Amino acid sequence: MQKKVEELALTAIGGLMIPLVGIVTPRVVEMSETRTILKIPLNFLTRNHLKVMYFGAINIGAELSIAMLAFKFTRESEHRIDFLFRDYKINFLKRADGDVHFICEENEAVLAQLRESETTDERLNRTYKAYAVVPSVDPNVHVAEFELTLSTKRRPKKS
Repeated sequence: MQKKVEELALTAIGGLMIPLVGIVTPRVVEMSETRTILKIPLNFLTRNHLKVMYFGAINIGAELSIAMLAFKFTRESEHRIDFLFRDYKINFLKRADGDVHFICEENEAVLAQLRESETTDERLNRTYKAYAVVPSVDPNVHVAEFELTLSTKRRPKKS
């Protein structure tokens, strides 16, 4: 049931907030307190002329692997927490020539940052790592590795 709720939230993000997310049709494979796994299919809209996943689609997956937890937290929080990514480092290691799974195993640290944001008016910036694999080729080989800096800040609620 929880996975269906997150799928619906992901669809809403793609349809209402960030239309590019909707175009790549990401799906939640797993979302827990410890990790998030999202899948973006390799298809006509996500592949380039070499039939591998397009750079832009990979970037969307990397960002969402961390952002999905932040979206969920901010939906459920009593406070209004704004978040965005300040910087981004990516290392392409292999060709992404199949459906790509984007994995962040730092959910506990992301949640800690979001909880801390509820208690301070300061902007918090922390860097998190994620990676991508193509399970149909080799689920243990990273095709890309990412470092993204998540910036969070509590905002006053609108009256």
